[in-house]
Amino acid sequence: MASERTITVFGSSRPRAGDADYEEARLLGGALARQGFLVCSGGYGGVMEGVSRGAKEAGGRTLAITAKVFRARTNEWVDEQRAVDTWEERLFELVRCGDGYVACKGGTGTLVELAVVWEMLNKKFLTDKPFVVLGDFWVPVLDRVREVELGHASPWTEAAARQVQYAPTPAEVAEVLARSLKSASH
Repeated sequence: MASERTITVFGSSRPRAGDADYEEARLLGGALARQGFLVCSGGYGGVMEGVSRGAKEAGGRTLAITAKVFRARTNEWVDEQRAVDTWEERLFELVRCGDGYVACKGGTGTLVELAVVWEMLNKKFLTDKPFVVLGDFWVPVLDRVREVELGHASPWTEAAARQVQYAPTPAEVAEVLARSLKSASH
């Protein structure tokens, strides 16, 4: 298990089984598991449950990073849970655990997660850790931020190369991550 790469997935807690966003997350979990990744999420409902379920259905393993402050139960598809005390600790533990990251459609919580990981990549606090957004939802946000980042001379990495990649489908997300992590290990 030491060589197993972990992909942390961020996304909304709102979708339920049968909803398009839940089912897309389920496909993502399966695609990640088939690439041999351990799937890490916040462990609760919505996208977190969908991605965990998809990973388990494909024979993969799942990890949940939860926060006691939420007083919520993990979803039934979680193999291992690590509980921390606060929301902030949970956020940074989700980042710490990941060898790569995916942002699915989500609200303000997912926006914070996307921004934190992107900033850590941009400032080189994280290196060789690919980050992919699934689908078009975050593309307008990325484009707007890049207008500022790319419009000025900067020592930060976004000016030299895109730190957040885009993939339209769950299968393509998994392929981008596998390819990026393979090239990073050489």
